[in-house]
Amino acid sequence: MKDNHFFVKPGKRARLTAFDPAYTAKFKSSEEACAKLEKDIARLAKYQDTLYAQNTHALLIIFQAMDAAGKDGTIKHVMSGANPQGTQVFSFKAPSAEERDHDYLWRCYQALPERGRIGIFNRFYYEEVLVVRVHPEILKPSQLPKEAFKGIWKTRFEQINNFERYLVQNGVHVLKFYLNVSKEEQKRRFLARIERPEKNWKFSLSDAEERGHWDNYMKAYEDVFNRTSTKWAPWYIIPADNKWFARVAVADIIVTKLKSLRLKYPVMSEAHTQELLLAKEALDNEPS
Repeated sequence: MKDNHFFVKPGKRARLTAFDPAYTAKFKSSEEACAKLEKDIARLAKYQDTLYAQNTHALLIIFQAMDAAGKDGTIKHVMSGANPQGTQVFSFKAPSAEERDHDYLWRCYQALPERGRIGIFNRFYYEEVLVVRVHPEILKPSQLPKEAFKGIWKTRFEQINNFERYLVQNGVHVLKFYLNVSKEEQKRRFLARIERPEKNWKFSLSDAEERGHWDNYMKAYEDVFNRTSTKWAPWYIIPADNKWFARVAVADIIVTKLKSLRLKYPVMSEAHTQELLLAKEALDNEPS
């Protein structure tokens, strides 16, 4: 699959209207995509095992989207073959009183993946240039000094870019996905959540209220893509009107990234090799 179809080129202005939420590439059906997804799930599991054993690199995957775009389902399906010991998933809620007493990136440090692991952020610090931008009243009771409000969005974009560059320079590679669902498809999914009792728990009145700010969110997202898609941490805008395609596209990009790291199992020293041979000899000579 050609990932550059979803790639937001650094330095080039991107508009969301140029990305079709219903795009499905060469796939004509979910069955075709599922076959590809199964292969990539197996490949991802293999790469993850090597990543864990090598213990040099880490991968941070960030998901952003409007409500009902399918973030949870994408994470569940794409990572279904991964070893839970080497995977960490965090869904961030509104900051606590303790977290508000720190800078907005502080709680991110607590959740960063260790070397050898894959970390997944289901939304996070990008909310500070998305939700907070659409609802600037959130900033009013904050403990920020007055001078911090001047040019705050430009400053935060710079801070995020520098933070992600710092991560990559230290071996934490960053992939950022925006699941691009259309307003029409979101409405259909909202109605399904309301009409199906087993889905009621996934819907709240605030979801519908946020939908009323759709245009403002689209403008905020475009600004995020154009200011924070970098060579070291690019954005991928994934068509999400068809959940099956979103999953196969995300899996393909993750596998491609892991492959590019040229992961290898650790090479044992001569001393360790000799220890293994001694251990094998001892096991072979055990009485039956």
